[in-house]
Amino acid sequence: MFSMLRQRLQSGIIMGAALIAAAYWLPVSAVVVVFLAVCIVGLWEFYAFLDAAHIPHFKFIGLFGGVALILTTALCMRHGVAGDAELSVLSVLTALIFLRQFPQKNNPRPLDTIAGTLMGILYVPFLFNFFTKLFLAWGDHTGRLLVMYLIVVVKFTDIGAYFVGCAFGRHKLIPRISPAKTWEGCLGGAFTGVAASVVFYLCAGHHFTGLNLQLRDAIVLGLILATVGTVGDLTESLFKRAAGVKDSGHLILGMGGLLDVLDSLLFAAPALYVYARFLL
Repeated sequence: MFSMLRQRLQSGIIMGAALIAAAYWLPVSAVVVVFLAVCIVGLWEFYAFLDAAHIPHFKFIGLFGGVALILTTALCMRHGVAGDAELSVLSVLTALIFLRQFPQKNNPRPLDTIAGTLMGILYVPFLFNFFTKLFLAWGDHTGRLLVMYLIVVVKFTDIGAYFVGCAFGRHKLIPRISPAKTWEGCLGGAFTGVAASVVFYLCAGHHFTGLNLQLRDAIVLGLILATVGTVGDLTESLFKRAAGVKDSGHLILGMGGLLDVLDSLLFAAPALYVYARFLL
């Protein structure tokens, strides 16, 4: 256990340093490239779940779709083009998946193939694309802060849930999906997430240009992001259990695959965007 904890800490410190470096020094176009790379790896790992579960799918259409979705959003927002570009991309992708299915004479599972491919697009690039929206919707400086704020709150929630769960966890949350998660860990994670949100607000809240962020918003957002982050974590656990695998990959020492790190953020990103867009 201590060896695993040490590996997690090492990986966490490296990723944290990389995040800070990216947030302050990478140009906008390079950040979008990072988003694309994360999306491709995460979607590849999701389709590996389908491979493990022997569910047929169109992997490369899904990967192409994920890249197209994020690039379309980034280009439209950078050039001030309003509209439903993402919905148009999703519509075209859906049509492509159906068209790709038509000539498959020896595939007895067309429903599984179509549903699995579309689920990958919706689960990874569609949800992750809200990172792109957060990054670009309110300007470069505020966008960088929003992305950092999201990651800090959600990951501190994960850290708090892990340590409190290990120390005091007695009552299982949903053992059928995730045997290790406990109610005590969830409460500890929520408290840590709110604390991280409040501290981030006190340190940088006045730098969120264009957003009327108040202390009450920091408290509410801390609770919301902690809750939806837990839902995202449980969702990936459900996928892993259905696929019969322990981790989504071996890319990150002590943590598994990229999707194992990204899971709690995928539902939190749209939650933060919606809150900021309509309430701030």
